[in-house]
Amino acid sequence: MNLKNRSTFVVAALGFAAIAALVFGLVYAFGDGSETGIASWYGPGFQGRKTATGARYNQNAMTAASRTLPLGTRVMVTNLENGKKVEVTINDRGPYVDNRIIDLSRAAARKLRMIKPGTARVRIDVIEPTKPSDK
Repeated sequence: MNLKNRSTFVVAALGFAAIAALVFGLVYAFGDGSETGIASWYGPGFQGRKTATGARYNQNAMTAASRTLPLGTRVMVTNLENGKKVEVTINDRGPYVDNRIIDLSRAAARKLRMIKPGTARVRIDVIEPTKPSDK
């Protein structure tokens, strides 16, 4: 095998490994594509700060923070206490409080009617995983 073919093979193998890691990560984190736990929300104190994607946080956008889901993943969040649902895109990391699985933007929390209590029991369903070419 010459150097050019070896380099091509290494690049292909690394690409496959990255895809496998992404798929394994989603399956590990969500098994059947869903997870249940406690959601919280973050708002005015973070408005305009950079998120993990580099974009500025907008409390009025339908976004969320997750410790495990790849950035750019779209999920449906269902408030198990009232049945309200909202679709959000993961664009940040967190929550940084134990026993919470997702931090929602203020707008998403408002749609789920969880602003006043601050937290809610939710189910997260992956709608669209991040594509390997996405950041």
